[in-house]
Amino acid sequence: MSTQRFILFSLVILLVALVGAPAFADDEQVLTIYSGRSESLIGPILAQFSEETGVAVEILYGGTSAVANQILTEGDNSPADVFIAQDGGALGALAAADMLQRLPDATLNRVVDAAFVSPDGLWVGLSGRARVLVYNPEMLNEMGLELPESILELTDETWRGLVGWAPTNASFVASVTAMRVLLGDCDAEDWLAAMIANDVQAYPKNTPIVQAVINGEIAVGLVNHYYLYRFLAEDPTITATLHFFPGSDVGSLINVAGAAILQSSDQQDLALQLVDYLLSDAAQAYFAETTYEYPLVETVEPSVDLPALVDIEAPEIDLSDLDDLQGTLEMIENSGALD
Repeated sequence: MSTQRFILFSLVILLVALVGAPAFADDEQVLTIYSGRSESLIGPILAQFSEETGVAVEILYGGTSAVANQILTEGDNSPADVFIAQDGGALGALAAADMLQRLPDATLNRVVDAAFVSPDGLWVGLSGRARVLVYNPEMLNEMGLELPESILELTDETWRGLVGWAPTNASFVASVTAMRVLLGDCDAEDWLAAMIANDVQAYPKNTPIVQAVINGEIAVGLVNHYYLYRFLAEDPTITATLHFFPGSDVGSLINVAGAAILQSSDQQDLALQLVDYLLSDAAQAYFAETTYEYPLVETVEPSVDLPALVDIEAPEIDLSDLDDLQGTLEMIENSGALD
């Protein structure tokens, strides 16, 4: 993969945003956060934490892969106390590099399902998102098409030109990484090639995929579940809906945004205070109501009509194993999906 393509594809410019005053008093408690979640999604709840606790936060924002690579490059000299990631794979990469501090059981046990925490207790999920097929029911009815039982069926001739994907999107990359883990590299490569041969329609991100489905430009699209709810919040009459692939299909991956504490942090207590705050009912309700993601604690329900996490037939996978994101980026590049 060329350096220019890799920069365009997986790394974004890292931006530093200071929450609160531009300069901190000498005696003020300051927590440094590296965030792979965008400021629009995570910034408000981090500001709320700072306001309620009096702990100043210094935040470096960027794409999850970029931020994880930054920490790996900095090593033990990283100023980061807490890493907030968009997916389990980036957290797994830092865990594999032995850079994360084990979290106490009281923190890990806040999460209702062990699938959404590190098996070694090195990171914890903050919110969940399901990979789904968004579809236009009227278009499917007119064409006499039935919803597929598996993501692998989208390579069938009946779906030629009717499917949308976002090959540069981080969640799509994680989904293909899961395919590699569960099915093997050969099958993942074959699926990418077959989708391209079947005239899959490429979009820069998930939002225009959902819009294209609503407009009837394509019949179905591979997205995260919450994107449709952003449209429904603006127009409840939209008839597009979601399909969760059954039978533990690889297309029904449930990934997490999560957090971890760096071993090198000299602010372990403050870092844990933040992680626990993000697992509080108030913060979990924020994720549910603002981003339409799944809260991961038992005491908070989704704010929209979603199937319960336990009812989704997701594949069994250790999200830490989705750590070879660069290998997936190279596979997608080599497939011709970006041409």
